[in-house]
Amino acid sequence: MTQIIKPEKKTPEVADILHHHLDDYKAEYSLWPEHRKIVSDLLNCRTARLGGHIERCDTCGAVRITYHSCRNRHCPKCQHMPRERWLEKRKDEILPISYFHVVFTLPHELNTVILNNKKVMFNILFAAASKTLLTFGKNELNGTLGFLAVLHTWDQKLNPHFHLHCLVAGGAVSKDKKRWLPVKNDYLFNEEALSRVFCGKFMERLERVRKTGALKFTGGAYGNFKNMLYAKNWVVSVRDPVKRPEHVLEYLARYTHRVAIANSRIKKLENGMVSFTAKNRKKQRTETITITAVEFIRRFLLHSLPSGFVRIRHYGFLANRNRTENLNTIRRLMGLSDPPTKEMASLEEMMLQLTGTDITTCPCCSKGKMHVFAEIPKGRPRPPNYLNCAAG
Repeated sequence: MTQIIKPEKKTPEVADILHHHLDDYKAEYSLWPEHRKIVSDLLNCRTARLGGHIERCDTCGAVRITYHSCRNRHCPKCQHMPRERWLEKRKDEILPISYFHVVFTLPHELNTVILNNKKVMFNILFAAASKTLLTFGKNELNGTLGFLAVLHTWDQKLNPHFHLHCLVAGGAVSKDKKRWLPVKNDYLFNEEALSRVFCGKFMERLERVRKTGALKFTGGAYGNFKNMLYAKNWVVSVRDPVKRPEHVLEYLARYTHRVAIANSRIKKLENGMVSFTAKNRKKQRTETITITAVEFIRRFLLHSLPSGFVRIRHYGFLANRNRTENLNTIRRLMGLSDPPTKEMASLEEMMLQLTGTDITTCPCCSKGKMHVFAEIPKGRPRPPNYLNCAAG
C-alpha cells in the first residue's frame, strides 16, 4: 500500500477563521472589492484550487502532495521565501558601518482619514519621512543619506497603528561623491528636531493634497482638525544603532514582508471566538487577547494595502535607480572591493541553508529522493485520484 506523506496537524490559521466565519462577517459588514481577492487567495492557498504537483520517493514509493501558494502579500503562509530572497539580494548592499533604526509614527487622530484614503495618506507618510531624513542628512552631515523604509499599519492587537520603520546607514556620501561622511559617536539626529520637521512636512503635503480634492475628509471643519494635529506630539524614535553588519539583515527580517498577524500567534478558534497572543511592551510581557471571529476578520482586513502599492522603498544613495553605482563608489571611498556577482540560490538550496533540511529527501525512508511525477491543474475542488498508480 502506498504511504501518503501528510502535513502535521496544525493550530488554527487566518484561513480557518475566514473559512468558518466569513459569512458571519458579511452579515455585519460589507466585503469591499479590495478585500475579495485577499479573502479568496487566503482561503485557496495551498489547496487543490491553486493546483500543485505530486512527488514520489524513488526508493520507498511514498507519495507527497504539494499545493501551490497564493503568493498574496497579505497571506501569513506566503511571506517566508519572498522575504529570504529579498534579504539575499540585500546582502551585498550592507556596508561595514553602524545602521540606525528610526520609526516615524502618525498620531492616531489621523486613523479615520487614513483608512478612507489609504494610498494618498501612505504616500504622504513616505514622502514626509524620507524628506525629513534627507534634509537632516544634507544639513547635519553635508551629504546624502541612504536608507530604506517599510510601512506597518498595525499594533499587536491588530488595531490601526500607522508607522514607518526606517533603517538608515550611519553616514552620507558627499554631493560630489568624493567623500564618505560617517556619523560620529553612534549619534544620528535629535529625535525632537526630527519630530518637528516630520510634522511640518507631513502637514504641508496633507494641505496640498486636500486642496486638489484628492482627499476624502469627513468629520468637521478641516481648520480645527489641522490645529489639533499641530498640537499633537508627533513621535519619531531613533533606536540604538545596529553596529555589526552581519546583524543588519537579521534586524531587517523582523520588519520586512510582515503581515498584520502571524499564524503562530493564533492559539484558539472556538465557539466563534479567536484567541491570539500579543506583546504588552509597557508591561514587558505577552498576553492573550480574545475577540469574536467577526471582529478578528474586521481588524485583519483593516490592514489591506492598495493594489500595486509598494510598502518597502529605498531612498538617497540606496534609491533603486543608482543604488549599485552609488554603493560601488562608497566602497571605493572606504577602500573596499566590489562584491562578487553571484546567482540566486534555488528553493531547495535556500531551504537547506535556512533550515538544514534537504526537502528533496524522502521524510519516510530518509534515503530516497522525492521526484515530481504528476501535476495537479488549477481549479480542481479536490486532489486528483493519482494515488492508485503511485506505487507502480
